Amino acid sequence: MSTTAEQRWTRTDRAKAAAQLMVGWVALLWLLELVDQLTGNALDGYGITPRDPDHLIGVVAHPFLHFGFGHVASNTWPLLVFGFIAALSGIRRLLAVSTLITLAVGAGAWLVAPSGTLGDGASGLVFGLFGYVVVRGFVERKPLNALTGVAVAAVWGSTIFFGVLPTDSGVGWYAHLIGLVAGVVTALRLPRPAAGPQQALPA
Repeated sequence: MSTTAEQRWTRTDRAKAAAQLMVGWVALLWLLELVDQLTGNALDGYGITPRDPDHLIGVVAHPFLHFGFGHVASNTWPLLVFGFIAALSGIRRLLAVSTLITLAVGAGAWLVAPSGTLGDGASGLVFGLFGYVVVRGFVERKPLNALTGVAVAAVWGSTIFFGVLPTDSGVGWYAHLIGLVAGVVTALRLPRPAAGPQQALPA
């Protein structure tokens, strides 16, 4: 197989793997919310309970839980888009980035969220993936990824900007801000993917 054909195949294979992962990921969120609804919102309590050492599970569980189907729907498309774009650099890389952002958002919200609140939802991760996707192309010095980041910023930038402002007391803007910062820092600090044709293989 020629190098060109191999690269073409691996790009297609990578895109398929990324799409399958993100569709499965979002399907899991909807399934969990269905279970939550059928059990009288029993899963909601596993979210972030600020400064409660007995509920540290929320630091990890919060992006998988939502307050109703409308909440899941609001996170579905941006998670699909940003996750798919990030996964094109490798599935393992996306999982590493998502884990770092999730832990940053979970720990940060656990520390700074107002007392008496409960934090659920994938929006902090969404904001983090946005920051990662926008910045990573410039860090990796890959023109296509950089252009993709510019396009994502142009389409979603205003929504992200207003999402990190404390304009709505019913929204965890601090989680959005922490996620955005975590995504940018992850893009800046995570080692670049190694160069070479082998990197085109699915991770």
